[in-house]
Amino acid sequence: MALAFDEFGRPFIILREQENKTRLRGLEAQKSNISAGKAVARILRSSLGPKGMDKMLQSPDGDITITNDGATILEQMDVDNPIAKLMVELSCSQDYEIGDGTTGVVVMAGSLLEQAENLLDRGIHPIRIAEGYEVASRIAVEHLEKIAHKFEFGKSNVEPLIQTCMTTLSSKIVNRCKRSLAEIAVNAVMAVADLERRDVNLDLIKVEGKVGGKLEDTELIYGIVVDKDMSHPQMPKQIQDANIAILTCPFEPPKPKTKHKVDIDTVEKFETLRKQEQQYFDKMVQQCKDVGATLVICQWGFDDEANHLLMHRNLPAVRWVGGVELELIAIATGGRIVPRFQELTPEKLGRAGLVREKAFGTTKDRMLYIEHCANSKAVTIFIRGGNKMMIEETKRSIHDALCVARNLIRNNSIVYGGGSAEIACSLAVEAGADRFPGVEQYAIRAFAESLDAVPMALAENSGLQPIETLSAVKHQQVKDNNTTYGIDCNDVGTTDMREQNVFETLIGKQQQILLATQVVKMILKIDDVITPSEF
Repeated sequence: MALAFDEFGRPFIILREQENKTRLRGLEAQKSNISAGKAVARILRSSLGPKGMDKMLQSPDGDITITNDGATILEQMDVDNPIAKLMVELSCSQDYEIGDGTTGVVVMAGSLLEQAENLLDRGIHPIRIAEGYEVASRIAVEHLEKIAHKFEFGKSNVEPLIQTCMTTLSSKIVNRCKRSLAEIAVNAVMAVADLERRDVNLDLIKVEGKVGGKLEDTELIYGIVVDKDMSHPQMPKQIQDANIAILTCPFEPPKPKTKHKVDIDTVEKFETLRKQEQQYFDKMVQQCKDVGATLVICQWGFDDEANHLLMHRNLPAVRWVGGVELELIAIATGGRIVPRFQELTPEKLGRAGLVREKAFGTTKDRMLYIEHCANSKAVTIFIRGGNKMMIEETKRSIHDALCVARNLIRNNSIVYGGGSAEIACSLAVEAGADRFPGVEQYAIRAFAESLDAVPMALAENSGLQPIETLSAVKHQQVKDNNTTYGIDCNDVGTTDMREQNVFETLIGKQQQILLATQVVKMILKIDDVITPSEF
């Protein structure tokens, strides 16, 4: 296969173990790569838009995921082909950077590959196609800037943010509650946002879920919810104006670091040891009481002796609270995490207006709500749902909505959804193609055609005639010179996306076009694929 001969005619090997490897070259390699990319895009195409279908994925250990989030579907599909893996990474990078538009970016990349295949068949060199795509993507991104609208929002006027989050949620399972969930997501982001710096730290928003109840019971808590209960059943279930000691040291006697052995041969010695232990516990509890703590939250457990003492001394306590939760509680209550009892001081205590334990349904499940905190910069979105799959999908949907709200705070430019932005860009790229004299103009026109894939898929998934609907909307955009016309997926009766309040973030849309072009260029530049054969 990869055999060469020296000047004496003796063969020598370039590729080691070449009989165990398969190799594709030139056009054959490009065609194979393109078909792999198209196959991945075809899987996601049917889950695009508000009427998109969901996928059901079963992991090797039997866990089931039902979702229409592009990044989740591709991550869980466990693909083997290297080009398919590139498409998975494409979707993930859109998810990490923007948080939304993960399905659209793969559909667009698949469409670009499809058009590239036609151009390759016509004998155009892949590098010229890649260059044409690069030029076209620049035209499209610049045109998006021109058609984008800025909108103003403030602490009191968050309606534009809610409308944009509703567009994101309308394509999810949770779309029947999209208004209430969008409000929760926007209020959560506004609670932790730094509007002067235009920055949002999403780590301060904790998303918790509990099976039971219905989706409408989902609530936003200005504080922290911890999946724990009081360490003793007789401790008070509600504490007003709590002073919270946040500890990372255990409620137990200190242990020497060296190996040790205690010999107890008389009852008196045992009694002395027991009293000594009790004194330790007494001292620890007293130290907490002296600084004015009315609730102890501890990272570690404590034995029954300490628990009993805490209960008798009227000092409610919570044990086994995770490190991340401790940090969030400290941020919310304005307290400090204390590693040793000796370091406890009144200034290090956190403050909360109300700490309560809440039970759910007929189960013995209880959770601890820490509300009305001194510093409400940490919030919790508490999701309820009929089953675990529903809660997981709602968490993913809420994450998308939070990311969209964050992106709008960073950059408050929007474009209209429903495929209207893609159609407008397609017309602009088509018009710009004639300015280029070389073979690239074929690639630029192909790019314009690929942009139509998103509105086409939207129409198809909504049960409309795709080509007929797309051409009607295109004609309308050109005739009225209005870029807000898109696909009427919800059958409202108007194709004007401004009237339907369908918005998308400008940076999300630009990122989609740039990422898809980047990956397609990379795939087109591969002309030799060497893979080990399977035994």
